[in-house]
Amino acid sequence: MKRLDRQQLIILISGLSLGLLGVLLVVWGNPQNSGICVSCFLENTAGALGLHNNPRMQYLRPELIGFVLGAAMMALIGREFKSRGGSAPLPRLLAGIFLIVGCAVFIGCPIKMFLRFVAGDLTTLTGIAGLVLGVWLGIKGLAAGVNFGGSQRQTGGAGFWVPLGFVLLLTFLLWPPGFLLQSTRGSAAQAAPVLISLVVGLVLGGLAQRSRFCVTGAIRDGLLMGWRTPLLWGLAAFLTSGFATSVLTGQFHPGFYGQPGAHLDLIWSFLGMLLVGIISVVIGGCPFRQLIKSGEGDADAGLVVIGMFVGAGLVQAWQIAGTTAGVGLNGKVAVMAGLVFILANMLLYRERTA
Repeated sequence: MKRLDRQQLIILISGLSLGLLGVLLVVWGNPQNSGICVSCFLENTAGALGLHNNPRMQYLRPELIGFVLGAAMMALIGREFKSRGGSAPLPRLLAGIFLIVGCAVFIGCPIKMFLRFVAGDLTTLTGIAGLVLGVWLGIKGLAAGVNFGGSQRQTGGAGFWVPLGFVLLLTFLLWPPGFLLQSTRGSAAQAAPVLISLVVGLVLGGLAQRSRFCVTGAIRDGLLMGWRTPLLWGLAAFLTSGFATSVLTGQFHPGFYGQPGAHLDLIWSFLGMLLVGIISVVIGGCPFRQLIKSGEGDADAGLVVIGMFVGAGLVQAWQIAGTTAGVGLNGKVAVMAGLVFILANMLLYRERTA
């Protein structure tokens, strides 16, 4: 019982910290309503590495590095770092690409969606509805036998490669090489001080590793077990602290129109988050959770992360990402392709009893 109580406390601290720091990062310099956004950070970082040429989306985000390395350090301290993986590698890689497609069309990952919501952005309501429905459909798929396979213990240190890749990115951050690109305008040019961003990332990454906090995981557990699930309490703590901090710092501006980093193509916001919800349940976690798991040595999550980096480059290079003007044809086609992809794989990976 004491162990369960301690875990609940860690989850609540994780949720409170995510909401508080997510808003404070805006106060410290990150784009409005976008203090923390895994998909945006990936698009910025992909641009900094030359994976796309949008001059407004090129910045090596320190928070992203902190998430993975904070999780890795906490896992090593807690003796929970284990190299594991080996299940459905190519579908997981492609799932990572389509996760970012869904987020980019909506303009934000599930964390940013709720940060936008607590700041008063009512356009997020359709995205929230899509995410919840997507999680529900994913649950139904798992109940029907959809299974990408379980991770197996791996030798050879396979789980170290993604954390080592982020150590390399940390090196680039501290000693920028000549090829690293940096936006001078646009959202990527808006950033909190590097050291503050890195420390926030490390703290949140460590807390998330210890608590197993995940936005889609909280919704999944809530749909399955009701209000008694600790992860749902963590999500409630995240929303409460985010709302309170938004109000206290003057970031709360309720309404549909003129919201920063938002558009009014509400049906595509719904479908983008629907795609994110389904994929997140089937592969075992939202984009943030995939980063944390990759820091723990999960090579399957590492493949998803690599896919997310590829997707982050493609959504900008192929003009898939939504803008404040709305969602273009390329984005709409990509979301529908993503839905076909995940539904087809749910059929292919459905275990049938004799």
